[in-house]
Amino acid sequence: QVQLVESGGGLVQAGGSLRLSCAASGRTFSNYAMGWFRQAPGKERELIARIRWSRGNTYYADSVKGRFTISRDNAKTTVYLQMNSLKPEETAVYYCAASIITPMPTRQDEYDYWGQGTQVTVSS
Repeated sequence: QVQLVESGGGLVQAGGSLRLSCAASGRTFSNYAMGWFRQAPGKERELIARIRWSRGNTYYADSVKGRFTISRDNAKTTVYLQMNSLKPEETAVYYCAASIITPMPTRQDEYDYWGQGTQVTVSS
């Protein structure tokens, strides 16, 4: 079992920054990849960033490329999402997820464990 706890969400003005954290516990040694998703009201949940735990390979959705950075701290078994130049349309609940089977997961169903989500609100 893997437990994921997100933190760091909140209210920020457009153009501002936030850093989300996702603390993983449990069988973290078996994690293949960690992903950050977001779900805005009335929209589908989308993958915005992913990192392979062991190699550190990253993926970003085009919509966040150049503004968001995913990273991990192996010692703390924590994954971060640094979000810069935030836009009002990025208001959403942000989730972290872990895949222990698929090395480069893209779809939601390829992730095995999910956090509870953290709200990010970007005001205009």
